[in-house]
Amino acid sequence: MPRSQRLILVAALVFALGYAWLRGALISVSAAPVEEPSVPSTAPLATFAAGCFWSAESAFEGTPGVLAVVAGYTGGTVANPTYAQVSAGATGHAEAVEIRFDPAKVTYARLLERFWHQVDLFAAHQQFCDLGDQYRPAVFVHDAAQREAAESSRQRWQAYFGQPVRVEVTDAGPFYRAEAYHQNYASRHPIPYRFYRWSCGRDARLHQIWDSGR
Repeated sequence: MPRSQRLILVAALVFALGYAWLRGALISVSAAPVEEPSVPSTAPLATFAAGCFWSAESAFEGTPGVLAVVAGYTGGTVANPTYAQVSAGATGHAEAVEIRFDPAKVTYARLLERFWHQVDLFAAHQQFCDLGDQYRPAVFVHDAAQREAAESSRQRWQAYFGQPVRVEVTDAGPFYRAEAYHQNYASRHPIPYRFYRWSCGRDARLHQIWDSGR
């Protein structure tokens, strides 16, 4: 085999192993407990699936009016699923985030607007490099007002782009908190997270959608 081909194979292997490690396929990552903010239990909920929950979580953290963001699993049929089960596509769950927010400071419509700009609106059973229904984009609504807002905004973007928006709007069900090492992953592990995000092509695809209008 020519030297150039060997170098390409080695580079591909290193890239594949690095990606598998980042997604937790090769090792179990331990982490210190995440300090939880004090959040009123009466604060309303918003639940979104936007592909990898590391990215969805980082998109909403720090947003004025957002009180807490939790990475987890929802939309499946198995109680208390593990990351290994969900990432294998064995439970029907999607990686998602559950958000507690202060409606006096941020509206649900504003959260929806933020959500649409984090997803590939035209990919139903994957997001960016993450393939499978566990990475499907979805809005999980908690009441009739949220459903109306989500469906109305989806129709607006569909008219804007002139093609079907393949993001599900469905009723929220049980939400299962993901393992501790997934919580606040982007802020606790900025270098591996940035490499994952770049290698996954997330920002490149989002720029393509929103800069070109398709």
